[in-house]
Amino acid sequence: MGIDYNKRPGPASPGSVSLSKVTLTKATPTVSLSKQGGGGRLHVNLNWNQNPGGGAPQKGGFLKRVLGAAGGGTDLDLAALFELSDGRAGVVQALGDAFGSFDGPPYIHLDADDRTGATAGGENLYVNLAQVAQIRRVLVFAFIYEGVASFDQADAVVTLTPAQGAPIEVRLDEKAGGARMCAIALLTNTGGDFSVSREVRYVSGHRELDQAYGWGLNWTAGRK
Repeated sequence: MGIDYNKRPGPASPGSVSLSKVTLTKATPTVSLSKQGGGGRLHVNLNWNQNPGGGAPQKGGFLKRVLGAAGGGTDLDLAALFELSDGRAGVVQALGDAFGSFDGPPYIHLDADDRTGATAGGENLYVNLAQVAQIRRVLVFAFIYEGVASFDQADAVVTLTPAQGAPIEVRLDEKAGGARMCAIALLTNTGGDFSVSREVRYVSGHRELDQAYGWGLNWTAGRK
């Protein structure tokens, strides 16, 4: 029987994976990566729009847009706390040159550090979903390293794109106050499932973030 390529596809059958974007909200804060197929890599991107009220977004990286390109040593970082199944724990971040590893522990890699705010693609990290059995949990977060910026004024959005299934979006739309750090999403391995949960929780720094999520790390001052 021939295939009619002009025929519009009907509704997705039960159990099929929709490729439309999934937005995590307070009402629906969690989605299963395992049910979307698993495997491959999870691409986590943090990006911003300085002109949420309308019109074309300004070009350039986040802080260049947030501060109107007014310059001068301002730096936003994407990062992740990790806990492996064998109990090892730590952080992947540009601070301290802890960029991680995709193929070996902790199976999380930060691709680069945009210190100037000039990169239009924001900042990116990658989680090796082929190694989820080795991962207990991952907390994706972002913080202001230098300069002054407010997450809730930047129309910030995080997109987590698995190798299979729909991209997962988390908007940082809660009021940030004076906090310089935001817990964005928590990836959790429960044994039978690997899920992503929206957090959007603002704290003042690394120690407060650790305390809020019970990571138990010893923190010292560091520089890039």
